[in-house]
Amino acid sequence: MNREALASAAHLVKAPLLYKGKVRELYDLGEHYLIVVTDRISAFDYVLEPAVPEKGNVLNRLSTFWFERTADLQPNHVVHTDVSKLGELVTDHEALKDRIMVTRKAERIDIECVVRGYITGGGWRQYQAGSEINGIPLPAGLRKNQRFEQPLFTPAAKNDVGHDEDIPFVRMADMVGAELAEELRDRSVKLYEYARGYCEERGIILADCKFEFGLIDGKVILIDELFTPDSSRFWAKESYELDIEIDSMDKEPVRTYLAGSDWDKNSTPAPLPRSVVEETTRRYLDIYRRLTGESL
Repeated sequence: MNREALASAAHLVKAPLLYKGKVRELYDLGEHYLIVVTDRISAFDYVLEPAVPEKGNVLNRLSTFWFERTADLQPNHVVHTDVSKLGELVTDHEALKDRIMVTRKAERIDIECVVRGYITGGGWRQYQAGSEINGIPLPAGLRKNQRFEQPLFTPAAKNDVGHDEDIPFVRMADMVGAELAEELRDRSVKLYEYARGYCEERGIILADCKFEFGLIDGKVILIDELFTPDSSRFWAKESYELDIEIDSMDKEPVRTYLAGSDWDKNSTPAPLPRSVVEETTRRYLDIYRRLTGESL
């Protein structure tokens, strides 16, 4: 753990705070937005304490890594990630180093674009309940964690409060228009297929992922984050099996700890044990190393 965990940046940024999410904070720079990725961690719709050192660093650097590599495939909102360019807008450059992203302002499309390469998680639960996912009928006899022959596009309607709502593609088309819906689907699947191939070469399975898009001058722009442990489900190839709950390469230690505790899931959980926080930091650093070939 190289730096103290950053739970909030509000005291470090001299710009209006527009939005505070579970992990990210959005500030108004006039022509652009400033996104600060904190070390906050959430599970089961609660923001937990303490924050996890280096988590925001990993998330922001991984997004930067992927945005750079997919820029020719899909235009994105990144202007720069250099905190020194912010000058006096930031009171402590070292504290926010590798945690910021200055972006173009886009009109957010209120659809979470989810691509599933394997039947697991919420997709598996939908299949068990009705042999379909987001209204897409699937053959009988599929097994948990089985790879689809073709990736499935399974959108969700975004809700700023509570869970996003899984919706059929036809409803997405009604919400945003058929032409835009088809464009978002095609762009999402292409991004997934690119990243899946990259990950496979590095011993990692990209089971599923989600994207957010916006519009700038009528053109589709990729926004938010990209192929991070918070927006994607990564499995180590050596851990892959059918019919089991695969330990994903993300905040799984936190979820496992909470699921095994006496927490009632209706109140703010007690602070996480130090061992859980340290193991979660290790997980985030490990996925960064395996994906980029570099250590932080």
